[in-house]
Amino acid sequence: MNGALSIGIISSLMSPVMGNILDRFGSKWTMAISVLLVAIAFVLRSVMTELWQFYLFTAIMFAGTPGATMLPAGKLVMTWFPSIRGRMMGRVTAGNNIGSGIATPVVASLITLVGWRWTFGVLGIALFGLAILIVLVVSDNPDDVENERGKKWSPPEQTGASRLNPRAGLSVSAVLHSQAFWLLAIGMTLQQFLRTAVVSQMVPHLQQVGFSFAAATTAMIVLAIGGASSKLIFGQLSETVTARIAFVMVMVLQFAGLLMLTFAGGSFVAWIAIPVFGLGMGGVGALTPLVVAEMFGVRNLGTITGLTRASIGLPVVAGPILAGLIYDNTGKYELMHIITMAFLVVSIACFVFARRP
Repeated sequence: MNGALSIGIISSLMSPVMGNILDRFGSKWTMAISVLLVAIAFVLRSVMTELWQFYLFTAIMFAGTPGATMLPAGKLVMTWFPSIRGRMMGRVTAGNNIGSGIATPVVASLITLVGWRWTFGVLGIALFGLAILIVLVVSDNPDDVENERGKKWSPPEQTGASRLNPRAGLSVSAVLHSQAFWLLAIGMTLQQFLRTAVVSQMVPHLQQVGFSFAAATTAMIVLAIGGASSKLIFGQLSETVTARIAFVMVMVLQFAGLLMLTFAGGSFVAWIAIPVFGLGMGGVGALTPLVVAEMFGVRNLGTITGLTRASIGLPVVAGPILAGLIYDNTGKYELMHIITMAFLVVSIACFVFARRP
């Protein structure tokens, strides 16, 4: 099962490809085809009989993930809501946390009622319906946006500095030759160890320091609430202090929360650390496309965002393995926490010194 999860590196490798397709063909068809891939993977899982099939269908699912979620969301928000892009990005990406909270009991209930095969089938069919809905509803044509001005439910007017020209921005070649891109890519990659090497091991760590399983599960719910709140808070704050500075702030919160969590043991301080940790962790999803657009413009937003996500495959693969090796050799997770805090210090420095080309 964990071997299948490690196939998630395909999402990182596919991100630049899907980003380029997004810039060339728009969000509608990128999203629809990507969701269709995930739907096909779920339906095929419902009839699988061999382990290799599970791995293959999981690979198909991960291949569709980048183009179904964050990449097109960033492009659509920048197109439709440039003057309030921070708060809208926060609201859109909070759906990840809300969806996780809703999906877990729904899927568990379905498995209990109809079994795992039919559950995969039902989810696949629902995703086919979502792909059709995307084709009917989604539009990222700037002319369509302008035609909606003044109508009911129309986006707010764009004036002055708040207006983004969807055709303005640096070329991919110019971005790759800039110091800012590499600083941001390194910073985004290293801070992902927090998710892959710490959060993935959070429940066993909390149990080890004295939490009951029920208390550890409750702590994860608090963490998720903090993550959703972070997207809303720092998405809106990015409109005032810039997305880059907001990203620095969430990483400082990550560091502070992890520091308290590492040395709090099972004391009440851990219950302070967990929401602080969540507030730092959640904002990353909302702020990533905002930082890219702020630094390099919107014209090649999909490709550049995809390129920044390509190296995230490193913590996806190495994070859980490194955490497991450390635990097996020391009997604790504290050393992994300290290594992650060192990575966060480097990430913060990268974002502090990154400057718009």
